[in-house]
Amino acid sequence: MDSALEDECQAINAIYSADTLSVLSHDPIICSLNLPGEVNISLRLEFPSDYPDAPPSILGTQSVGDNVAKGQGSHAVDLAREVLAEVYQPGSPCIFDLVEEVNQRLQQYEQQSSQSQGHQEQQDAQRRGQQHSDDDASDTLPDELQSLDLLPSDKEPPWIISDPFTEKKSVFVARAAVVSSPAEAKSFLAHLLATDKKVAKASHNITAWRIHGPNETAFQDCDDDGETAAGGRLLHLMQLMDIWDVMVVVTRWYGGVHLGPDRFRLINTAARDAFVKGGYVKDSSKPDTNSKKKGKK
Repeated sequence: MDSALEDECQAINAIYSADTLSVLSHDPIICSLNLPGEVNISLRLEFPSDYPDAPPSILGTQSVGDNVAKGQGSHAVDLAREVLAEVYQPGSPCIFDLVEEVNQRLQQYEQQSSQSQGHQEQQDAQRRGQQHSDDDASDTLPDELQSLDLLPSDKEPPWIISDPFTEKKSVFVARAAVVSSPAEAKSFLAHLLATDKKVAKASHNITAWRIHGPNETAFQDCDDDGETAAGGRLLHLMQLMDIWDVMVVVTRWYGGVHLGPDRFRLINTAARDAFVKGGYVKDSSKPDTNSKKKGKK
């Protein structure tokens, strides 16, 4: 095996896992490439003897896990071939760029497929005459919220709403409100999801709250709503800002482009904007009177 390919194997396996790029044979040079983001799919690649002066070939799948959806393996092969044609430059190793781009596009494809499936299910429900009316919107809430006593539809929680923040077509908006108990926080969230269809259909509604309870007790909780680790980061922001007796909901509408770690910055930026607008941030230059300054919507 050429030293350039050997060096690339070592680098790829150091970045991901020890068996990400494995040599299966030396004449011809056949390798197995496990996609890190799709651990149940591996591709079979053939490298020419003069790689990287000449591009590798993607022969097909090396293995496909039992729980992989039908057609997903073929889609991964087609996508990898498309990406390879875009990223390969004569004389330059290309496997790292291939892995990163294929993973991003597969994740985007899965999310779009999930959204399309949800849309199809909604259409099927409408055809069966099972679409709920606005009065029954609470039936679409998560199980843990359905049992709560919802606020009357005409009693809007005192939300303080941030400016919208947009990045690569993803939109982030935060809502913050004063709450006195976890039950009230959950009730506010349930009311929001039941009365605002646009929010209910968003990609994620990340929540966090910190509440002083009776007898010097304290309640802190958060929910990622599918945006992994986002809820914990939101709660950590509240801890750093020393914000109490407040809940926050950051809504994200996914724009089709992965933002990577930038999404956490935007989530926190939206939340911080709502906290500041609501007057929930303590002014260290003034004495603490234990009072909450309420902002205007």
